[in-house]
Order: sequence, then structure tokens, then C-alpha cells
Amino acid sequence: MKNVSYQRIYQSREYLSPLGHIHHRALFGGYSLAIEDTVFAMVAEGALYLRACEESAPYCMNTKAPLLTFVKRGRPVLLNYFRVDDGLWQDRETLLTLCQYSLAAAQREKVARRAQKRLRDLPNLNFQLETLLWEVGVKDESSLKQLGAKACWLRLKERSPQLSIKVLFALEGAIAGLHEAALPAETRRELTIWFKELEAESSLHQRGT
Repeated sequence: MKNVSYQRIYQSREYLSPLGHIHHRALFGGYSLAIEDTVFAMVAEGALYLRACEESAPYCMNTKAPLLTFVKRGRPVLLNYFRVDDGLWQDRETLLTLCQYSLAAAQREKVARRAQKRLRDLPNLNFQLETLLWEVGVKDESSLKQLGAKACWLRLKERSPQLSIKVLFALEGAIAGLHEAALPAETRRELTIWFKELEAESSLHQRGT
């Protein structure tokens, strides 16, 4: 099967050469195909799979192209890559167009990821806090800003009941691009009042139960 996959890689390089120089490496039990470190296709068990995107959606729906599946810890996992069938191999113009769509979509995603800072790159947020935020569904800077410090803190509070006000300050500072000690006095005062009101409500609730 390895030799069959290599034959498909060489064929892909020939057919798709107008896109640029294609190189491959082992990935997920198959091989990824990339141009300038941007992966846009996969080869698995001798078949070529292209990265699915909005532009290629009509083709995938019309042909019911199967998605690439690999097994992880004994369970099948679908990847967002659709199979190139024999008919598409015969239609080189359409194949090249779909590959262009896949490559462009992968490039756009790559640019967007680079523009988006990792949470731990923001002020006050270390690897541990980044991990906790990921666990509650806050995975990037835009999600953090959209939710706001208070909503993010409440999510974390559900996981860590003893969460301190210092983490609330840290989140607010990360959003503002400031060290938490440099937060404006008015902001710290408002957050402190909010925090104390929550603590008081929690205390009353515990007494009532």
C-alpha cells in the first residue's frame, strides 16, 4: 500500500504542478501534500483527498465524495478532506480548480491563525490558565474578548470553585493588553464590587441550603 500511495503522490505532483512545488510528509498514517508549508491535500491508501472548503462544497454535495477517515485510539475520525475519484482524475481542469480552492482556503486559514495570538501570549495568561480556558471553551483571543472577563471568570469558577479575584483581574488585563497591576483604579473597583456581590450571593445560597 505504501508503494501505491507513493505512485499517487508522484501523479499528484505531475497533475498539480501548475500550483507550485509540492512536497509530502507522513501524517495520520498517510501523507500530507503541501506547497510552501501549507497543507492542502492528503494521500491515504493510494487515494488523493483534497481539503474541503466553501468553494468546493457544491462539488462534494453533487458527487457525495467520501471524506478521509483515520482511526484514533480505536475510533474512526473524519477529516475535512474529500476523495478524488477516477472521474475527477480524468477531468484535469476541474481537478486543478478544486485544488486551487483547497490551497487558497488553507492559506487563508493559516494567515488567520498567525494573526490570532495564543492566549498564553497575552498579558497575565500563562500556560496553566490557557489550558483552563481551553477546557471551558475559550480557545483564542477573539473568544476571550467577545465573552469578556466576567463571563470567562464565571466559566472557570464552575471548574475551580476557589477561583480568586486575582484571576478576574488577570483576564481583564489580558483583554486590555495590560498587566493586571496596571488596570485603571476604576476598573479594579468595579470588578471588586462585582466579585464581592457574587461572593455574598454564594454565601447566602449556601446558608439557605
